[in-house]
Amino acid sequence: MTLPKYEQLMLPLLRRTAAIDGEANIAMVLPDLAREFELTEEDVQQRLPSGGQTYFANRCHWAKFYLSRAGLLEAARRGYFVVTDEGRKILTDNPAAVRDRKSLMQIPQFAKWWQEAPESKADNATAGPVAEASDVDTTTPDERIDTAAKLLEGVLEADLIARIRTVPPSKFEQIVVDLLIAMGFGGGDPEMGQRLGRTGDGGIDGVIQEDVLGLDAVYVQAKRYKDGNNVGASTIRESVGSLVGNRATKGVFVAASKFTTDTREFAKNVQHRIVLIDGEELTRLLVRHGVAVREDRRVVIKKIDEDCFSGE
Repeated sequence: MTLPKYEQLMLPLLRRTAAIDGEANIAMVLPDLAREFELTEEDVQQRLPSGGQTYFANRCHWAKFYLSRAGLLEAARRGYFVVTDEGRKILTDNPAAVRDRKSLMQIPQFAKWWQEAPESKADNATAGPVAEASDVDTTTPDERIDTAAKLLEGVLEADLIARIRTVPPSKFEQIVVDLLIAMGFGGGDPEMGQRLGRTGDGGIDGVIQEDVLGLDAVYVQAKRYKDGNNVGASTIRESVGSLVGNRATKGVFVAASKFTTDTREFAKNVQHRIVLIDGEELTRLLVRHGVAVREDRRVVIKKIDEDCFSGE
């Protein structure tokens, strides 16, 4: 039996997840999906060239990814997910909307995400883990590698912000402090950063000493707001008040959501130096500086060393 493409797995995965009483993970639904597509054990055990994952599990993860971007699945906790109210409504009213990736464009949340997705900006880019020959005839191998790398990074950032919004506030605050240290604040010394986040700290969630004597410090506020709950100017005004109360001149405000235009304008004009980092920038910085992520695999591409053949 030919392995199903990830698009063929989307609707069955959504149905199987909805049938589970409670949270689900990929391992729980794989056996049922294998039976539904009449796959043999040999089919299921075929592994990617990297050897780290089977083709079948990999395609199920991609199916889950697109369902999540459409708002039909959402993370419950590490490795687990549930069907959203919108997902159940789709299953009842319009399951055809989950026929393939293009049909997901009927869903506003997916259409909005797709406008900024790396693959939507690349000509002839493949949308799944395994390319069809017709998808790549007009692109070079180098172009396909670059496209795939951008796509995988975009997937990672999307998953990362979803996970961040599920962690306890204290964990989010610590991740933000760790990120600023990794970016070079406090000389990159973890001992120079401290998570506060206690009652009576005036809204300050963390502090990073810029020198060993504590003469200069950067104060941190980290708010794990949900997507759509944008930070208004009044919140930043309160943040400025917290800085004044701590006799500080510099602050970093990090939110897992976005800042309104008025908020950014206020932050630019206020006397105190305040840097705003929204959820999109936060995930880019986390990936770039290796915080809350780890290396999955390393692929080395070699080319001819022309210097070896030059001269006598």
